Amino acid sequence: MIRLKRTGKENTAFKDLVVLLNAELKIVDGKDHSFYNQFNSTESLDHVLIAYVNNDPMACGALRKRNYETMEIKRMYTAAEARGQGIGSIVLRGLEHWAKELGYLNCVLETGKRQKAAIALYKNNGYHKIPNYEPYIGVENSLCFGKEL
Repeated sequence: MIRLKRTGKENTAFKDLVVLLNAELKIVDGKDHSFYNQFNSTESLDHVLIAYVNNDPMACGALRKRNYETMEIKRMYTAAEARGQGIGSIVLRGLEHWAKELGYLNCVLETGKRQKAAIALYKNNGYHKIPNYEPYIGVENSLCFGKEL
């Protein structure tokens, strides 16, 4: 059974999942990791969603306000042992629903070109490629996506 919990950046399960995410990104991003890591602080993340499977935290994502109509999806992660079960899509839809409840019209996100599973997740959930936004303008390895809610 999958249960979603709305919380904030101080949640211990979220912090633990972010540690796993950062370790994985360090490998995937290679020499680019320190560049991307500067944009991944959790300090501005007041809207965090955690997916629990049988009471174990297995996935997370967060929202950060970009402007009056757009939220940015941040820190999406699914633990390796829970992948392939659609949990990432459940978290993503939960974040979209939350953003819509808060009155936002769009969601945007950035991911790396090497993150094939993430790209597939976003495309399968109706996200389309958009021009890179700040701070990713001109960053060759970055892909930005958007979706109208």
